[in-house]
Amino acid sequence: MESRFKLAGHPVHPMLIVFPLGLLATAAIFDAIWLATANGQWTTVSFYMIAAGVIGGLLAAVPGTVDYLAIPDGTRAKQIGLLHGVGNVVIVLMFAVSWWLRRADPATPSTFALALSYAAVVFALVTGWLGGELVDRLGVGVDNGANLNASSSLSDVPASRTVQDRQRAA
Repeated sequence: MESRFKLAGHPVHPMLIVFPLGLLATAAIFDAIWLATANGQWTTVSFYMIAAGVIGGLLAAVPGTVDYLAIPDGTRAKQIGLLHGVGNVVIVLMFAVSWWLRRADPATPSTFALALSYAAVVFALVTGWLGGELVDRLGVGVDNGANLNASSSLSDVPASRTVQDRQRAA
């Protein structure tokens, strides 16, 4: 099932998710460094990374939702897509609450703020696996006819037509 939200021939959702995933996971790592060093600069940076990650997560949800709505009802992909999407909204909310709890003093987050971040990272491993299941196993967001010799996504040639097909036709 091809993505409905593309840029230069590629699905936008996978392009955008790398930013919130990286920012939020790194924020949790910086929190761990703070726990080991007591240097508040790490959690202050984490505070801003969480803010950026939450914004990025909300932006990534838009093309993800567009693609989800295009999945046929009654399919396993629709069920997995729902778990993936709702799970990621919960993760963004968990990080948003963690950020909110830190705002008075970003250098010294509460235990609850840290626990929310760490729980969200663990949960993200599950929803990330579900996203992989959608793409790698169920073919969501993959061009129809995708193959190892498909033409460029920038061409007007469908993926089902190989480079060799084009060369033979020329």
